Amino acid sequence: MERIRGYKYRAYPDKKQQEFFSKNFGSCRFVYNHYLAMRKTSWTEDHVSMSYTDTAKDLTHNLKKEYVWLKEADSSALQQSLRHLDNAYKNYFAKRAGYPKFKRKRSDQSYRTMNNNDSIRIEGDAIRLPKAGKVKVVNTRGFEGRIISATVSRTSSGRYYISLQVEEEYEILPNNGGKVGIDAGLTVLYTDSENNKIENPRTLSKHEKRIRRLQRELSRKKKGSRNRDKARLRLAREHEKVADIRNDFQHKVSYRLASDNQVVCIEDLNVKGMMKNHRLAKSISDASWSEFFRKLGYKMADRGGILIKVPRTYPSSQRCSCCGRQNRRVRDLTIRNWTCPACGTKHDRDMNAAVNILAKGLEMIAS
Repeated sequence: MERIRGYKYRAYPDKKQQEFFSKNFGSCRFVYNHYLAMRKTSWTEDHVSMSYTDTAKDLTHNLKKEYVWLKEADSSALQQSLRHLDNAYKNYFAKRAGYPKFKRKRSDQSYRTMNNNDSIRIEGDAIRLPKAGKVKVVNTRGFEGRIISATVSRTSSGRYYISLQVEEEYEILPNNGGKVGIDAGLTVLYTDSENNKIENPRTLSKHEKRIRRLQRELSRKKKGSRNRDKARLRLAREHEKVADIRNDFQHKVSYRLASDNQVVCIEDLNVKGMMKNHRLAKSISDASWSEFFRKLGYKMADRGGILIKVPRTYPSSQRCSCCGRQNRRVRDLTIRNWTCPACGTKHDRDMNAAVNILAKGLEMIAS
């Protein structure tokens, strides 16, 4: 079987390569913002919708002649920034995203370049990129396949990464054939149908005191000063540390679930809607359910497993897992343990919900 998969490497470019990457980031950002403004103006003033082809022609025949420094950048990367803009409009019209926004200089930077005539390839502990040459990387992940493209990115703290999009042959890995239901939570990350509770690491909460202090230090620095840049870097590193810890934890837990189970049933949570509850928004964001389930989804697919999403309207917490009686009193989130009024079974709220989610997921598979 064939698939397209991404491989991400930490990169250590030299000063010359860093300068080239900065030029590429700036050029791609300029092209994106320029044609976003042009497309907005074209529609608001003339009611004419510009396409990718229109912007690509204008880039070649007009913009590159007006701004000669654009020729120093990777031409493939400039074309890709136009494709990204076009995709942003398509996502907007399909109601998958909001209206495209202008890119900012201070946020994470990236550019994508295509592999034309083997211009992108791995050479030992380096990746060769168009116009940049051999960029040193930490090569811990090997693969056999055709490289389609490479994305060079720089985080707010100054770390560089190279992500390769690879078309490769693969075999489905084995799993232990288990079946489990999962009820996501905040006190614990989730409770499964076998009454295993995975603690929520609360990564942001543990680092929040230091983040607040660094944020106050940043706000006191004079804008445009070198000390402000240093304070911004310290804050960015702390935020990335939180993200790295959370990411590592989620990879380990999702890998274990995918390895042990053929079927995992989860609730199709409306995380975006739940975030509107300002009392719980920070805790929900810290738990990062959507990202955890995304990782679990592709790991299950790699091992031939199935991830079932039970409809959010299913009353998993209110229904007795023994007799099926629905107890509407349990809609109160403060009730963590309850007794079924019909059969007298005592329930732990989260475990009972996980058992019901598993039963509903298996029912969906059978139907």
